[in-house]
Amino acid sequence: MGGSALPDQQAALLEKIRQKTVVGGIIGLGYVGLPLAQHLCGVGYRVIGFDVDPVKIEFIEAGKSYIKHIDPAWIREMVGTKRFGATVEFSRLPEADCISICVPTPLDEHFGPDLQYVEATANSIAANLRKGQLVILESTTYPGTTAEMLLPILERGGLKVGQDFFLAFSPEREDPGNPKYTIRNIPKIIGGITPACTAVASAYYGMIFDKVVEVSSPAAAELTKLLENIFRSVNIALVNELKMLCDRMGIDIWEVVDAAATKPFGFMPFYPGPGLGGHCIPIDPFYLSWKAREYDFSTRFIELAGQINTQMPTYVITRLMEGMNELGKTVKDSRILVLGAAYKKDVDDMRESPSIHLIELLWKYGAKVDYNDPHIPKFPRLRKHAINLESVELTPANIASYDCVLIATDHTVYDYSLIVKHAQFVVDTRNATRHVAEGREKILKA
Repeated sequence: MGGSALPDQQAALLEKIRQKTVVGGIIGLGYVGLPLAQHLCGVGYRVIGFDVDPVKIEFIEAGKSYIKHIDPAWIREMVGTKRFGATVEFSRLPEADCISICVPTPLDEHFGPDLQYVEATANSIAANLRKGQLVILESTTYPGTTAEMLLPILERGGLKVGQDFFLAFSPEREDPGNPKYTIRNIPKIIGGITPACTAVASAYYGMIFDKVVEVSSPAAAELTKLLENIFRSVNIALVNELKMLCDRMGIDIWEVVDAAATKPFGFMPFYPGPGLGGHCIPIDPFYLSWKAREYDFSTRFIELAGQINTQMPTYVITRLMEGMNELGKTVKDSRILVLGAAYKKDVDDMRESPSIHLIELLWKYGAKVDYNDPHIPKFPRLRKHAINLESVELTPANIASYDCVLIATDHTVYDYSLIVKHAQFVVDTRNATRHVAEGREKILKA
């Protein structure tokens, strides 16, 4: 039986994939899971979405979207034709042939990996696992998670990986708000527990990704994702540190970076900001640092970059306080308007946004804080943060009523000339006002 099980299960699943009769399952319908569902449906798969949040299920059933760049018309069409549905009932997992895990992997209070959502998901799958299923972990994590955590949980019912079911890691590479790169044209990294696992996962995702890149193991795929984001974290930390030095030297760091970027080789521009945001870059380096300690290894370079980036909101508020002091004002009891709640321009994603920390620091120093963000009308429920604010109207009179306007996110929709014209004082963390001609004496870059 052991000799024939591998080709039988593998061949049957590969045939379903080829015929597009395979049913996709996606656990976690957030910024990764919902776009993945859209693309799977787009090539003809039927997809079942799973999430513990009943509000998301209600939105999908009503044909509505809760993510800006996902068109609700697509949801209405797919739900109406029964190509896509969502549920909180994990007992329906056996209906799916290929299951993608797209759940959060945050940090705990000690900056260590918090894999409670991955573990809970694995337990739910294990309770419903059947022969012939493919399970793919997409959540960013440390090298070894798929083989050391998921595999033992999934095999405890007696099914064998590579024979009865298939398991792989394939890191998400979503870049919300980027019109140039979508799921289809971003190469997909895949590392399976066995060669059969890699082959099945590659066939499944090969239907929606233009290019699939196979690596030797899940651990190699897991570390690939961490390297991508650590590369960005380290380079952003470098330019953030240079920004602090440039402020003391009276040099414009943005001018320096733009000038260096004219070199056609050996340089890639990174830009400073008020801190790191998004789910990946602020978190991923700590995952590898934590895992490295298991091997008695200190990732000093990576940890230093994390420390520099983490301190940037404090640096920005310090600069803001210095600027207000020069105007004869204090932060305490001042009215401050934060522009932008999203972690980057033109998206509605607030995960790990620096704006959260900026607002909390301003509160700590006694400021009265409001915010405006056309993409985020109300602060969502945030893990570890209790901010109950709604976006205020951005009118000339309202802008003028604040002691300071802090530009935290450089949304394209903002009219920076109008903002500077009517503001009393502007702190610009994104170089968003670089083209503003009038009122430059009111601008402080931080």
